[in-house]
Amino acid sequence: MSVKILIDSVVRQTTVLIAQLATAGGVRAPLAHIANQVFLELSRELEGQGISRKVSADMFGMALRTYLRRVQWLNESGTDRGRTLWEAVLDYLSQGEVRSRAAVRQRFAHDDDALVRGVLHDLTENGLVFCSGSGPAQMYRATTKAEQLQMQLPEGSSGFDELLWAYIYREGPVDDQGLTEFAASKPAQLQPALARLLEFGRIELEDGEPTRYRATRLEVLLGSAVGWEAAVFDHYQALVKTVCQRLSPESKQDVTNGRVGGSTFTFDVWDGHPMADEANLCLARFRETHAELYERIERYNADHGVPERHDQVIVYGGQCVVHRQTDDHDTRMES
Repeated sequence: MSVKILIDSVVRQTTVLIAQLATAGGVRAPLAHIANQVFLELSRELEGQGISRKVSADMFGMALRTYLRRVQWLNESGTDRGRTLWEAVLDYLSQGEVRSRAAVRQRFAHDDDALVRGVLHDLTENGLVFCSGSGPAQMYRATTKAEQLQMQLPEGSSGFDELLWAYIYREGPVDDQGLTEFAASKPAQLQPALARLLEFGRIELEDGEPTRYRATRLEVLLGSAVGWEAAVFDHYQALVKTVCQRLSPESKQDVTNGRVGGSTFTFDVWDGHPMADEANLCLARFRETHAELYERIERYNADHGVPERHDQVIVYGGQCVVHRQTDDHDTRMES
């Protein structure tokens, strides 16, 4: 089946991207939650598209009972019903006592041990829990609000603000629940970051209940050492949205008239090639052309206002250079 081959290829390319992100800048981001997160997000998306749980279970190659059990397990703690394991472990460690790893394991005996360890690691990595010792002798306690605030002082320059800004711009207006889900790995940093974004006018509060945030613009400086996460998020989301619209039957007319879709070109050039500079500067020309268009549209919108109902035309351009050495048997170079 061509679709299955395509899905396998997309998964492989996505894992390459995740691996690059997880090691960017010398960091080693935790990945223990990835497999469970992929399953849970896929199940939610399938349900959102109107696919029944029975059909979803078949698509995953599971019996319906197994599928439902796994969805429930990932949505809430097996020990503390009605709460996620992440929330339950943090609450347990926030009760004022230092807990051993064995005590945590005993407390959450009905949850998978690997998942409990993954949650402890994630809480520690994000500054919500202090850990000392090693192996079975490891001890844990929740950090205090004062300690969290102290650790957050340099956070404004870490890129989290820009990433949150990009999410609000693309997904807004978004409420506190949506933001909490987005920033699940950094909950203590969410409210301070929102306050900074509001203070600098990057995001706005909408009137009414519940509280919702929106952004009318997004700016990430080219080549900036801070905020590259926001640029990656924005690029990747634009790519995914474009492909999804291209596949949607509802977009058939827009695809036909050229409003939706994409094109990829590969140019084989080398030093001394008469068109090498022209090929290498495609991205620079793309940026220049669309930056000028963006400025003209922004000036017009500032003078005339933006109606409540309007279209966002999202244009994405990317370029990479792959250095290749032609094989002696490559027919393209044979005389």
